[in-house]
Amino acid sequence: MTNSKELFNELVGRITLPEEVSEIQHIVFLLLSHVYQLTYTEILAGKPIQVQDKSALNAMIDRINQHEPIQYITGEASFYGRIFQVNPAVLIPRPETELLVEAICVAARSNPEPKTILDIGTGSGCLAVSLALELPNTQVYAVDISQQALECAQKNARTLHASVTFQQLDILKEEISGTFDLIVSNPPYISQQEKSVMRKNVLDFEPHVALFAPGDDALLFYQTIAEKAKRALKPNGSLWFEINEHFGSEIADILKASGYNSIRLFQDLDKKDRMISARI
Repeated sequence: MTNSKELFNELVGRITLPEEVSEIQHIVFLLLSHVYQLTYTEILAGKPIQVQDKSALNAMIDRINQHEPIQYITGEASFYGRIFQVNPAVLIPRPETELLVEAICVAARSNPEPKTILDIGTGSGCLAVSLALELPNTQVYAVDISQQALECAQKNARTLHASVTFQQLDILKEEISGTFDLIVSNPPYISQQEKSVMRKNVLDFEPHVALFAPGDDALLFYQTIAEKAKRALKPNGSLWFEINEHFGSEIADILKASGYNSIRLFQDLDKKDRMISARI
């Protein structure tokens, strides 16, 4: 039997990433949690575990040292208290996006709950599935340009027992089908100029189609979705975006020019503009 705390410390020492120790420790915890179903408390207590094939662990450590995200190595990521399956066809769910789920749920519970929600660019389905589970009286729909992403999202909906209707759609070229009380999107919003400051584990492994706005126009998706959502939202319907922190005022201007009202910017825990909502 192997002492899990000793194994944890050994693996932390073998990771060569230029990250803070706390980040490396978190990566190793996610690894051991996935492989041996250990809690952090059990690792600290040195719970004995049976390590039968250390070569598999060694291979995972090698992948980590090549900057591959731990979530792609384990095939799962935590989001809003649930475990979602992920793969290189989808973005890894971010904690900032949890704030978007929370804000929508708070708004929905203080107003008449939306009967229909559309998630544009669903990726892993983390937004759509979470909203479907948190707002069980709402019918949730989700679209994405990528068939591989949709397959991943559908698996997550099945695994987590969420009722979501999925459809393939290129929002830049196609119109939204149907009408909705609420439309939400976390679209590609990173400009090409930002590549130089991006972390290697994101730039080299996560899908560029979900990261970067085409033609280096970081506002393209916001402009397009705002225009098309206006035609698909029911009276007094709301539009929600996760946004590039550098373009809060510009996106607010787009919404205002498109005829939206009640425009509200939300900041994340670091006091950066991160979400925006508006009504039609």
